Amino acid sequence: MAKRSFFSPLNQRRLENFYANKRGYWSLWIFLFLFFFTLFSELIANDKPIIASYKGEILLPVLIDYPEEKFGGFLAITDYRDPFIQDEVAQNGWMVWPLVRYSYDTVNKDIPRPAPSPPSWMMTKEEACGKYEEGVGDPNCILGNMNLLGTDNQGRDVVARVFYGFRISVIFGLTLTLFSSIVGVASGAIQGYMGGLTDLLFQRFIEIWSSVPQLYLLLIIASVITPGFFILLGILLLFSWVALVGVVRAEFLRARNFEYVNAARALGVSNRKIMLRHLLPNAMVATVTFMPFILNGSITTLTSLDFLGFGLPPGSPSLGELLKQGKDELQAPWLGITAFVVISLMLSLLIFIGEAVRDALDPRKAFE
Repeated sequence: MAKRSFFSPLNQRRLENFYANKRGYWSLWIFLFLFFFTLFSELIANDKPIIASYKGEILLPVLIDYPEEKFGGFLAITDYRDPFIQDEVAQNGWMVWPLVRYSYDTVNKDIPRPAPSPPSWMMTKEEACGKYEEGVGDPNCILGNMNLLGTDNQGRDVVARVFYGFRISVIFGLTLTLFSSIVGVASGAIQGYMGGLTDLLFQRFIEIWSSVPQLYLLLIIASVITPGFFILLGILLLFSWVALVGVVRAEFLRARNFEYVNAARALGVSNRKIMLRHLLPNAMVATVTFMPFILNGSITTLTSLDFLGFGLPPGSPSLGELLKQGKDELQAPWLGITAFVVISLMLSLLIFIGEAVRDALDPRKAFE
């Protein structure tokens, strides 16, 4: 008995076409690696140890906020970068730190120069060590005060903000793309399949809705409430779903009178089943082709809003906010260069992936 393949011959051919586009194939793996890496930003860049042992007790500071009185202090929250706390733990146990000893909102109070300070490899050891002295606090002070990409204008580590900013940008873009695709595909499917007056009314509504200026609406809302992640997501979702309507509508208009659709309709199959089983798979080919580019546009929109000051709340890890600092702080070129490189890399990878998906789903290449 022949072994059945999980993929149909057509889908196998599409996968082969995707693999043949080496630039898109490797871009996918690089992007997935970077995204997966930044998903664990709390374990990579944090101002709290990952795990610690104190007087025989195993602690998880990265997950649990321990009061400082546990280590002989009096504050409600422990500052593990305090030399007193580090000495106390070193004498009674040990700590395992992340690779970067700063979170996205950690202010480095030991920088020897006014913020924004240059990368640590541009400073001497004495400058990088800051207030640490021999035998006090972190014994390897240059490691404890290392800012590989410098600090921003508030003394926050740029590397940590890049990790968290990359993650929140991709998550925002993926979420917006997912919900936009669901709404857009559903709207386009109803328009294309029903046709007639339904299609006409929907088209007029989309024309009016698309003419509403998004930026003005955001300005009005920002003057009333502070925009947050979900508020921005909801506002942008109100307009971004329109991108896929035209493509899906055209596919449903083209296929709704095909013979197999008429046969299914004559057999009494409901409209919902016809749309889901017979027409939607064809429309999803064009939808999947557009999705990487919609994701790219979603990330660009968030970055632009953060750059203009109408995006995430102040203090949030944002690549757009870092780019704005690069524009404002021309004497600190590492800020603008870092933001430009990270954003360019992210968007380039997504464009290459989108091109590979487009080539894989191209019907002209499916039977070559």
